[in-house]
Amino acid sequence: MIFRPIVPNLVTANPGGILLIATNPVDVLRYTAWRLSGLPKERVIGSGTILDTASFRFLLSRHFGTDPRSLQAHIIGEHGDSEVPACSLANVAGVRLRDFCSISGLLYHENPLAAIFRDTRDAAYHIIERKGAAYYAVAAGLMRIVEAIQRDQHTVLSVSSVIHDYEGITDVALSLPCTVGRRGIEQVLKLPLSQDEWEGLRQSAMLLKARIAEMDLPGN
Repeated sequence: MIFRPIVPNLVTANPGGILLIATNPVDVLRYTAWRLSGLPKERVIGSGTILDTASFRFLLSRHFGTDPRSLQAHIIGEHGDSEVPACSLANVAGVRLRDFCSISGLLYHENPLAAIFRDTRDAAYHIIERKGAAYYAVAAGLMRIVEAIQRDQHTVLSVSSVIHDYEGITDVALSLPCTVGRRGIEQVLKLPLSQDEWEGLRQSAMLLKARIAEMDLPGN
């Protein structure tokens, strides 16, 4: 595995640095980089679901007719097929989507949300099929993470971090909203998810832990 010689050498060259991992499978390799580096978990960040979250917000905003900058929603868990949309927490300027629809005279249905999530989850496959890769979107997401670190912005981003004791989820890397600043990941936010969302997140964590267990890592 190419990470084995690279990661320790990076840490030797810059022991005070922050590792930002974008290579897929990003959650597994983010965990691998952390174990190989010996760095505190806060200083190893995976790009995670930052692009999934941006796409989800855009598609939701288009459906509900609002500026995506006014809409908050997150994709959590694996950056991949088992990722989970936190629809129960999606809101426009703090107003939950169901209430926003009532205020705005719109109909609220679960089916369009499910379709929007499927489009979000499968977007990368469609881009790769048509263009061969998703270079520019990944670069834009990484620039946003680097900006938050460099400028110490304390920005909440859906990035991949190592989770310990998150409502029973532990010792796995996956995406949750995290505060990111000059020290790396400063805080992993605890979300009041619905029961179905918790079950989806735990299932995603189990799949990732199984893949991590297949890696020949120190301490495994």
